Amino acid sequence: MKGLIRLLAPAALLGLSLSAHAASALSDAEQQFVADWQAKGVAPELLQQALAGASKQQKIIDAITRPWEAKPWYQYRKLFLTEERLAAGTAFWQQNQQALDDAFTKFGVEPEIVVAIIGVETYYGRHKGSWNVVDALYTLGFHYPPRQTFFRKELGYFLQLAQQQGWALDQQKGSYAGAMGLGQFIPSSYLSYAVDFDGDGHKDLFNNTRDAIGSVANYFARHKWQAGQPVTQAVSVTDAAQAKPLLWNGKKLRHSSDALTQAGVDVAGVQADKLGLLALDVAEDTWQHYLVHPNFYAITRYNHSPLYAMAVWQFSQQLKQAMAQP
Repeated sequence: MKGLIRLLAPAALLGLSLSAHAASALSDAEQQFVADWQAKGVAPELLQQALAGASKQQKIIDAITRPWEAKPWYQYRKLFLTEERLAAGTAFWQQNQQALDDAFTKFGVEPEIVVAIIGVETYYGRHKGSWNVVDALYTLGFHYPPRQTFFRKELGYFLQLAQQQGWALDQQKGSYAGAMGLGQFIPSSYLSYAVDFDGDGHKDLFNNTRDAIGSVANYFARHKWQAGQPVTQAVSVTDAAQAKPLLWNGKKLRHSSDALTQAGVDVAGVQADKLGLLALDVAEDTWQHYLVHPNFYAITRYNHSPLYAMAVWQFSQQLKQAMAQP
C-alpha cells in the first residue's frame, strides 16, 4: 500500500489535509499520528510523504534489542577507551581549540567533556550513522511496542525539524535510533538544544563542527553541568549486601553522605546530600563501587546508561591529561 501512496502523492497533496484515499491507506495508528502532528503545525503533505516513503527495517529492531550498554563494564569500556580514539580526540581538540574555548566561556562546559562526547558518539564524525532517519523512527515508532510512544514522538519532532530546516526526507542519515550529527542528537534534542554557534543562520550538527561543539556544550549547560565540580570517584564498601539497596537507580541523586556512611560506604570525606552509589564490574566477578555526583547525573541526561557516563568521564580525563603533556 505504501508504494501505491507514493504514486498517488502528487495528486493527493493538493489539499490542506489528507485525501480520503490516502488516509484510508494508513493504519489507524498512522492516521492518529497524522492528526496529532498536523494539529501541531506539521504540513499534511509532509506527514503523508513520510509515512508513504517509510519502510520497516528489521535490522533496526534487531540492533535496539542488543545495545552495547548490555555488555559488562570491563568489556564496554574497551570499545571507547583506546589509544586510537585518544589520538583522534587530541587532534580534534587541537583543530577546534577556539570553538571549544568559546563554548567554555559561553556555556561553562570544559573542552574535555565536549571532545569526549563527540568522540564516544561518532568517533569525530567517522561514524555518524547510515540509517535513513525516517525509516529508523518509523520502524521503532510503529513496529517496536516496548518504546513505540517515545519513537513515534521523535518521528513527529523530526518532521517538525525537517519542515523548519527545509530538509528532504531522504537526506538525513543517523543511528538506528534516529540520532543525528556529530553529537548524535535525537530530533527533540536537536530542536531544543542545537545552536548556531558560528552565526551563519543555520543550526547544522551534521557538517558544521563549531555548531556541534556549541550544541553539546549547550545541552550540558541546560542539564545543570557545573564546571570544576566532582563527577565520580572510586570508594570502598564494608558490606556490599548492606549497601546494595542504596545503589543508584538512574533517577535524580538523593542519598546523603551520612546515609551512605551508615551503609558502610567510605565517602572519602565528602559532605553532600545529592549523591549516588554505583557498582561496576571491572573484571569478571570483580566489582568496584563509585560515588557519583550531580555532574555524573548530567552526563546520563545525554545517554541514561551509567556505563556510557563512566566511559565519557574516563575518556575526558585521558584527553585532558594528554593535552596537558608538553
